[in-house]
Amino acid sequence: METYPIETLNTVPALLKEIPQPPKELNYRGTLPPTDVPLIAVVGSRQYTSYGKAVVEHIIAGLAGYQVGIVSGLAIGIDGLAHEAALRHQLYTLAVPGGGLDDSVLYPARHKRLAYRILEAGGALLSEFPATQRVARWTFPQRNRIVCGLCDATIIIEAAEQSGSLITARMATDYNRELFVVPGDIFSPMSRGTNQFLKLGAAPLTEANDVIDALRLTPTPAAHLAADPAAGAVAPAAQALLSLLSEPLEKDELIRRSSLPTEQANVLLMELELTGHVAETDGVYRRL
Repeated sequence: METYPIETLNTVPALLKEIPQPPKELNYRGTLPPTDVPLIAVVGSRQYTSYGKAVVEHIIAGLAGYQVGIVSGLAIGIDGLAHEAALRHQLYTLAVPGGGLDDSVLYPARHKRLAYRILEAGGALLSEFPATQRVARWTFPQRNRIVCGLCDATIIIEAAEQSGSLITARMATDYNRELFVVPGDIFSPMSRGTNQFLKLGAAPLTEANDVIDALRLTPTPAAHLAADPAAGAVAPAAQALLSLLSEPLEKDELIRRSSLPTEQANVLLMELELTGHVAETDGVYRRL
């Protein structure tokens, strides 16, 4: 496995210079994004629902083919799902972990393989901490300001009342950046934080076009897309749906046999249609 050495970036990106107390220098591994590529932070709770997972896929799938990069914190939960979805849809992705970038302290340890997939796909890891800095309570809010400060916009997918991602949301407003919040189930504790931000006037996000229009994103030439060697042409969950279509099936029966959450299955079926893997006629799906 390639090691991807830690290097120092002495010139802080322009957007980061605009935040209070910007970092003096940054460490990175991999390939940093071109300066003309807009970056979007996608964050949310470590604990998430099937709804939150489906929304991540829905939004990032809608950004595929546009000149944009996805930034998140490599954490368990929505962060990791955002990186995975970006890789799956061949979007540039950059991870800002809560500690240093040395393999010995890379956090969380269970996402070390995900970190290497990001590097292999042409993305990067970025941190203002020393290479061997271990995570601590104070490192996460400091990391969040880098995530938000790097980006033209921040998307909050799902967040409880005390979620750390709400700190990032407040930073986005403080830094005068676009803030998008996904409306959530009013009965779900995992949506109380996001729904509260909507009450305070945050822009609701229900589809990728909300971001595409606000940031005036432009289509990306295919040659500029990062390719994730581990992702394959079809995501594993989508492949599971395809494997069930040895014969045409009604949508409800297909979802029942897949055991996938309905929201996630609907998103995957839409993607399979768009990519030409399946066709639907009168509610019946068949494999092409």
